[in-house]
Amino acid sequence: MAEKKTPAKAAAKTPRTYYIGTGRRKTSVARVRITEGKGQFLINGRPMDQYFHEEKDRAAVLGPLKVTEQLNRLDVFVSAKGGGVTGQAGAVSQGVARAIKTMFSPKDEQRAKVFNFTTIIKTAHDEKKEREKAKAIPLKPAAPTPSADGAPLIPGAAPAATPADPASGMIKKLRDSGYLTRDARMKERKKYGLRGARRGTQFSKR
Repeated sequence: MAEKKTPAKAAAKTPRTYYIGTGRRKTSVARVRITEGKGQFLINGRPMDQYFHEEKDRAAVLGPLKVTEQLNRLDVFVSAKGGGVTGQAGAVSQGVARAIKTMFSPKDEQRAKVFNFTTIIKTAHDEKKEREKAKAIPLKPAAPTPSADGAPLIPGAAPAATPADPASGMIKKLRDSGYLTRDARMKERKKYGLRGARRGTQFSKR
């Protein structure tokens, strides 16, 4: 009699954590997931080099990863819809930056959901905290306070360096580079009686 074949044991799934970010540019929307990995970058199931053929688009997409020095440390998976090539490149760039910001945000600003072996983390927006942060920003520079040694600070002298939080440093790099800012430029609508948004009809003398 033929022996019954035992089914091979399924490979054990390793738990993975994904950080979510959404980017928009013109009429394009990009949903981005990042996780710790070896630098894989897929857009709509295709490698980034095959999806974006122009160097300027690839540079825009990889910009947030290069600024934060995470180019070969993260795997990026993107679902891009709408618009053209340039619009999708801008949307992916902002989505990657927002996902990295979520990754390095404090725990109280994250919202996690667990599905089997997968954990998805999004940014939790708290309007009250955002208003309090905006009010807490000082409008005028504070008066110089004495240092830890008790000696008063000299006007114009640089204060003693304090150890900065690396996570807040990552977010500051992204914000200063402009990757977290939504580009509000859109195509201007056509006007009644004109050939385009501003182009008028050609003048005819006869």
